[in-house]
Amino acid sequence: MILCAFLANQHVLIEDIPGVGKTTMAKTIAKVLGLEFKRIQFTADMLPSDIIGVNYFDVKKREFVFKKGPVFTDILLADEINRASPKAQSALLEAMEERQVSIDGITYKLSENFFVIATQNPKEHGIYPLPLSQIDRFGISLSVGYPDKDSEKLILQRKEIKFNTFKEAVELKKRVKNIYVDEKIYDFIVKIGEVSRKIFEIGLSTRALISLLEISKAYAFLNSREFVIDQDVLDVLKYITTHRLGENSDEKIINYIY
Repeated sequence: MILCAFLANQHVLIEDIPGVGKTTMAKTIAKVLGLEFKRIQFTADMLPSDIIGVNYFDVKKREFVFKKGPVFTDILLADEINRASPKAQSALLEAMEERQVSIDGITYKLSENFFVIATQNPKEHGIYPLPLSQIDRFGISLSVGYPDKDSEKLILQRKEIKFNTFKEAVELKKRVKNIYVDEKIYDFIVKIGEVSRKIFEIGLSTRALISLLEISKAYAFLNSREFVIDQDVLDVLKYITTHRLGENSDEKIINYIY
């Protein structure tokens, strides 16, 4: 699902307890894709400049120079994002939506592969819960969970998993964009949006439906198909709705439709 999100140009929110491999997973995704990786540990005293960068006066050059923040990377791990203040959190809004940041009236473009993997601990509400505007910018949410017995044994034994690195991220994204979507699939996704707005106080936004469409296309691609089927939409729906509408919200929507 994280690969689906990346290929669909969506961002990921991981809600899980500490120590189950969230950071390791983000680093591994970066290595597999052959992309640059940076990590930000969010704290209550963090400032927007700690994320996007700052203009400072260079005495030697006698002019202001922009020092880039960690947001200038391909894959960004925003660790414990809900510990930061709303002011700091808002520094990511423009970056996540438009892949650019604006400082002192100047706009700086981010990497075309800019991809945020953010984490928060569900057992701690955090100092500042994420606002709806921030939550909706995450295409999907998921939980890592505890590993199965065999996997945990491998972790304890420090067994390395071999994998091949490829640097075709842009080309793969183009192929996902070209996945065929029938008119009936568009109608089905629109229906899901309509139903969500009937049974929940705040239903799925248009941005959420775009996420559902793009994630479904990536899911079809990773399942070696050049077209989206109904089951693709159903399989990814919970990752789109859980952080927006709550647990089991996908089941409520589907039960209403059928």
